[in-house]
Amino acid sequence: MDADQYLKERLEDQIKWLSGKSAWNQKWYKRLRALEIVLGCLIAFLVAYADVSPAVKFAVGALGVGVAALGGIVSVYRFQENWIEFRMTAESLKRERFSFLTGAPPYDGDDRFAVLVQRTETILGSENSQWATGTASIAVRK
Repeated sequence: MDADQYLKERLEDQIKWLSGKSAWNQKWYKRLRALEIVLGCLIAFLVAYADVSPAVKFAVGALGVGVAALGGIVSVYRFQENWIEFRMTAESLKRERFSFLTGAPPYDGDDRFAVLVQRTETILGSENSQWATGTASIAVRK
């Protein structure tokens, strides 16, 4: 595999995947947290009317369950952590790519392609280790 093929098939592909997953996790984190905030505000509003009818009491209880469920979902699926980890890894890979393409250190020697591969695979290996650790911690919490 030559440098151009590696850049396209490995590096660019991983940057694209990580950026997409980062955006997806960010979107879901913000949506679920916003819903959690709105439901919490509705609880605060409806509590003032809890003596009016049993239906309002039920609604307050159901909203409380919804807030708790949303908090649990955000925690279990680690949307915020994944968003940040994927973004950091994608940005690290972009930095390596630009350094390689411009010949900046450590890519200013004769073995620059080997250095790129080694550094890229180290970054990706670290990402995989972080993912495995996060997955294991979810299993332990269950």
